[in-house]
Amino acid sequence: MSSTGSELDKLNELLKKFRFAMVTTRAEDGALHAHPLTVQETESDGDLWFIVGTHASAVAHVRRDPKVGLAFSSDSTWLSLAGEAEVVDDLAKLKELWSTSVEAWFPDGPESPDVTLLRVNTLSGEYWGSAGGRIATAIALVTSKVTGERPQGGENEKFDLPA
Repeated sequence: MSSTGSELDKLNELLKKFRFAMVTTRAEDGALHAHPLTVQETESDGDLWFIVGTHASAVAHVRRDPKVGLAFSSDSTWLSLAGEAEVVDDLAKLKELWSTSVEAWFPDGPESPDVTLLRVNTLSGEYWGSAGGRIATAIALVTSKVTGERPQGGENEKFDLPA
């Protein structure tokens, strides 16, 4: 991609395709841990918001080491992001993002001391997309198996965003 504006535009376009992310953090012993989290909000500058339990291991990991990785997957698009996360105790923002689906996980509501926010500032990423979606991907895989040639026609792009 040629400019940061177009990179942000592409990132925002891609993020609309995903509801869930696997957020990878680093534990105290250095081990990587992936956490399935629901994307609550995507800001136009690439920041992502998640609602998490205050005592979740992801919270402890981020407080010690803010570097995180995020992975997203659909039938024809894959996205990997790297960024820095922070735990944000902001009741107004928590209420703004609150929904009935969140309440299923946190029945005591947004005022509960057991719930907080995780904000990820996206710094870089890479995406892959198969031309034509899931059916085209399946056809390309079958064709590749029969012909022995690598499937063609997909997209792959790396990008960096301002901090």
